[in-house]
Amino acid sequence: MSDLRSKFLEVYSVLKSELLNDPAFEFTDVSRQWVDRMLDYNVPGGKLNRGLSVIDSLKLLKDGRELTDDEIFHASAVGWCIEWLQAYFLVLDDIMDGSHTRRGQPCWFRLPKIGMIAVNDGILLRNHIPRILKKHFRGKPYYVDLLDLFNEVEFQTAHGQLIDLITTHEGEKDLSKYSLALHRRIVQYKTAYYSFYLPVACALLMAGEDLESHVGVKNILIEMGTYFQVQDDYLDCFGDPKVIGKVGTDIQDFKCSWVVVKALELSNEEQKKLLHENYGKDDQICIEKVKELYKVLDIQVILPVYSFSFTFSGSNRFIKSLLLLHIS
Repeated sequence: MSDLRSKFLEVYSVLKSELLNDPAFEFTDVSRQWVDRMLDYNVPGGKLNRGLSVIDSLKLLKDGRELTDDEIFHASAVGWCIEWLQAYFLVLDDIMDGSHTRRGQPCWFRLPKIGMIAVNDGILLRNHIPRILKKHFRGKPYYVDLLDLFNEVEFQTAHGQLIDLITTHEGEKDLSKYSLALHRRIVQYKTAYYSFYLPVACALLMAGEDLESHVGVKNILIEMGTYFQVQDDYLDCFGDPKVIGKVGTDIQDFKCSWVVVKALELSNEEQKKLLHENYGKDDQICIEKVKELYKVLDIQVILPVYSFSFTFSGSNRFIKSLLLLHIS
């Protein structure tokens, strides 16, 4: 796995160099240095699970045989497009949420002299994706389908983000509208499609498969993505920032988090009143009152009982069985 990761990172260097020397734009030294720094800060700093899972999925679709160097390069390039997409989403999401940290370091827009230039950087990140795909996949039979897939998933993710954002309008805070159904709708579109379905769908296209023939695969991957986001909601509240790499803000941001939805479900009338009075306020005392109620309701115990433990690395065997079932 470490060898595969190192090969994957080598492909990042190739793609970055190509983008920094793209003939479609006449870079100045300053603009090239800016993009270089911006890419290194935002693209490769995560776990890289989304990108690496394209390679893993393609290998499984090839009956587990070792991929050729060419196959590894192209699967890596597609995987990096997903990581680029993730970086684009996160740069803009951090601005919208007013977040402070991401991946154990200050959010990009929080850095000196960056500020709202980060909005344009997010747009650049998004525009790099078709540049990469055009350069390396234009001659592939699945090129148009690949472009269409990225566009479709971005459309779904942006609308999931929209639902998430419009439920938190200042002056319109109403916890009574929060439900497991609303939470599921948000996370399905905001997270599950691009984090779980997209990597496997890319591999399916590269293996010559028709995505319309594998709706069952998509449905189960969306379920996995939903469970993953439940874990993320839980960690936003209870995770150690030193471990998860960010300071959670779901409570003060009035997010339709699985944690608050579950708390509403378990609360008596007095506890609901406490939530209504304190949830969504950027005040440490109010935040602590909400967290204390979560502890009283044993939210920290409920999630482990559900055993929502899907991870990319731990789900390969499951995905293999799933793919073989639908493709055979």
